[in-house]
Amino acid sequence: MSENGPGYYCYIVECADGSLYTGWTTDPTRRVKEHNAGRGALYTRWRRPVELRYVEEVGDRSSAQQREFAIKALSREKKLVLVEAYLTNQTTSETL
Repeated sequence: MSENGPGYYCYIVECADGSLYTGWTTDPTRRVKEHNAGRGALYTRWRRPVELRYVEEVGDRSSAQQREFAIKALSREKKLVLVEAYLTNQTTSETL
């Protein structure tokens, strides 16, 4: 969270069936819990549980929505490249 208000994040979750869902939120942890409780997007309600695979902080709500749209336009393969790069970076950061 920034000093000027909530942070905005674009995220990708992997659903139980292996599909990927992209969205935006001010709180990724809360949002994943909502998806897993059946209170998230209709798409994820029937594909639970979901696991967070990618998070990117963006400047504001408009930027989050634009980034969500851009990621949704990517092919599955390109989304997986994004996820892999993120997960690799997270693993590297945790070992430092």
